[in-house]
Amino acid sequence: MQTTQTVITTFEVNPGTCQDLIDELSAAYEGFIRDRPGFRAAALHVNDAQTRVAVISRWIDREAFMDLLRDERMRALSRRLNALCRSFEPVLYDTLAEVEPR
Repeated sequence: MQTTQTVITTFEVNPGTCQDLIDELSAAYEGFIRDRPGFRAAALHVNDAQTRVAVISRWIDREAFMDLLRDERMRALSRRLNALCRSFEPVLYDTLAEVEPR
C-alpha cells in the first residue's frame, strides 16, 4: 500500500459560529481545494453540541498538503476561519493501513 498523508484538523467553535465555519470550509473544498494536485478526499464532522468541528482530509503526500498551505486562497481562508473559532489545529499523519468492508 502506498503511504498517503491524512490531515485531521480540529476546530473549537461556539454553537453560534459552527454553521458559518462549516459553510466556509464547504465552499473552500468545493471552490478550490478539491482541484489541488494531490488531493484525495475530505470529510467534515461536527459534534452534537456544535462546539467542535473536525475535518479529515487525505492527500497523496505531505508536500501536496504543504503546497496547499502556501496558496494565497488558503491563507485568506485560514484568516477567516481563525475569526470564526477559538482555535484550530491541523495534525498530519501517515496513513499506514485502511480497512474496508469485505
